Amino acid sequence: MPQTSTKLYKKLQKQYSRRINLDLGRIKKVLERLNNPEKTLNNVVNVVGSDGKNSFLTSLKYFLEANKEKVNTFTSPHLYDVRQRFWLGNKFITLKEIKKYKKIIEKTNFKLTLFELLTCIFILSTMKKDSDFYNLIESGLLFKKDSTNLWSNPMAQVITNINYQHQEWVKPKTINEICKQKVGFLSKNTNIYIGKQNPKTLKIVKKILKKNPSEKIFYGSWKIVNKKKNKYYKDRNNIIYLDSKYINSDGLWENVGLAIKVALDLGIHPKIVQKTVPKIKFEGRVQFIRGKLTKNLKNIKLLVDGCHSDGSTKNLAKFLKEFKIPIYSIWGSLKNKNANKLIKNFKGIFRKVITIKIPNEPNAMNSIDLSRIAKKNGFRTEEAKNIKDALKKVSTKEKSLIVIFGSLYLVGHALSLN
Repeated sequence: MPQTSTKLYKKLQKQYSRRINLDLGRIKKVLERLNNPEKTLNNVVNVVGSDGKNSFLTSLKYFLEANKEKVNTFTSPHLYDVRQRFWLGNKFITLKEIKKYKKIIEKTNFKLTLFELLTCIFILSTMKKDSDFYNLIESGLLFKKDSTNLWSNPMAQVITNINYQHQEWVKPKTINEICKQKVGFLSKNTNIYIGKQNPKTLKIVKKILKKNPSEKIFYGSWKIVNKKKNKYYKDRNNIIYLDSKYINSDGLWENVGLAIKVALDLGIHPKIVQKTVPKIKFEGRVQFIRGKLTKNLKNIKLLVDGCHSDGSTKNLAKFLKEFKIPIYSIWGSLKNKNANKLIKNFKGIFRKVITIKIPNEPNAMNSIDLSRIAKKNGFRTEEAKNIKDALKKVSTKEKSLIVIFGSLYLVGHALSLN
């Protein structure tokens, strides 16, 4: 991350609370004081879910732009530069713009959380754009009182995979309540797309949405199919061959499939979709990287993945099982994740686990505790001071694979070093 961007984000972190405080009241008061700029945004697409929001949103952005459409996006978190959260038509926001909109928001004299501030900055940065812009907006946490739940009649609301994350923010701590807060407060006048779900979760979601009069499009009316080692998107009217050197897991393909469905419904031609798929890249999601970190790694591939849930770690584990070479890992995790459960998904895959504490993250687990958890689950482990130290501990002359995983914050740090 450039030093100026790092400096600004650290200043924002000190000035605004990073604690999650779910309450739409604060941001609505600020926006009202600013004459409700959110009402000027057209073609809003809310993206809600536990896993896959970013890869869905990124895919849809690719398809829309390939169709010569104008797109703004708001995503969270950023990997290594706060400007990555705000895509404005043809460029990322500038630091000067962030500071300008921050001053405007502060003049309202209302205290916001950091995520609420960033949401307001996005809205102010897009309010003067042409009315034909698409605004793709990723929710932060749950949706009931998330600061992105501001539009009563969005163009669409898309539900990616929902799983048992964020239970610390719901009462009771059940998948039913998580589903309720994610889909029970969607618009009653929109098009709701529901991506692939666990059967139990799907049953809950359908029950919650039963009384919602919005148009509902469920997974099954489209799907990703495998045939003779090839992948295809298939729905009632289309079969589209899918080819990519960059999309490396079934989970990511499901999110691409969901984006294809939405893109086709928005009138994008199947040929444009097919030509665009090979260009799609997901930074920090099952991504092979080369650069400064791999400079001294001969015969070694380096893979990064920000997976931090049961579903996403299983997705990574399934992909890694395809390799017939030794696999080593560098693991970091936040305290609010079930580290013991997640590392179990890699039994029989990692030859060795190097644990590190994620830099500059107060909520990060230390390397000692992670090492104990890995050892308890039968892994050979070693602790490291940082990523560069970890790479030295697993560097080998044999052909092998090193995986950096466990948190988007850790992966973002790795990408910034690379």
